[in-house]
Amino acid sequence: MIFYFSGTGNSLWVARRLSQILGQPAPVPVADELRSGGKDVPCRYVLDEGEPLILVFPVHSWGPAEMMLRFVSRLDIGNYSGQNVYAVCTCGDTCGWTDRILGEALRKRGLPLTGCWSVRMPNNYILMKGFGVDPDDVRDAKLAAAPAAVEAVAEDIRAGKGGVHMVTGTQPWLKSRLINPLFRSFLAGPDSRTKYHVSDSCIGCGLCERVCPTGAVTMKDGRPEWGRGCVQCTACIHRCPVRAIDYGTITQNQGRYCHPDLR
Repeated sequence: MIFYFSGTGNSLWVARRLSQILGQPAPVPVADELRSGGKDVPCRYVLDEGEPLILVFPVHSWGPAEMMLRFVSRLDIGNYSGQNVYAVCTCGDTCGWTDRILGEALRKRGLPLTGCWSVRMPNNYILMKGFGVDPDDVRDAKLAAAPAAVEAVAEDIRAGKGGVHMVTGTQPWLKSRLINPLFRSFLAGPDSRTKYHVSDSCIGCGLCERVCPTGAVTMKDGRPEWGRGCVQCTACIHRCPVRAIDYGTITQNQGRYCHPDLR
């Protein structure tokens, strides 16, 4: 069983490739699962004997994406009997101690983290200075290398391999234990919604509302408004077909990115 969270399509593409290679059913979006029940209602599932549980998600500020952590906090595998639990995270460069943060969250649900891999994919975080999308040649090189990387991960999972196989990078404690908690606190602050704005080029298509995983974007009089719940996945900005959405002024001169297979 494969669960995923994705904002701009990188993790969705990885989840789909894994499901194809491993012969698994279509991956399940955790955003839909979290919306299907009330707050704090457990997300209950049953695994077949020997069936692995696979979580696919992007690294956000050297930690697991907030939506995946929320999903894990409500995850209930009713018949868990030692099945392997794997994580495959997509990252632009390095992951810090993403595996440790996720492992701690899983242990609270009585689940282990058997193995964790990272797959390098194009950068897409553009909401802070010093970050941005990759140059075209770097983006294309990452996309070209990704299929072989996912094939290797799938073979490890098929073989029941465990352990941590990810690019930690330098100063992981600082990034994952100090910067990441600050980032997650920022998600709940007023800036996470009040800085978003839309230009006159907006065509009122409502795509931003449909792709928002938390329902933070709603259409009013044909234009989007941002409320509470934003998790900085940047889906609304990157996937706007007319580039009408910005976050303050910092994204106005930034590039945009969606995985080329995203529909």
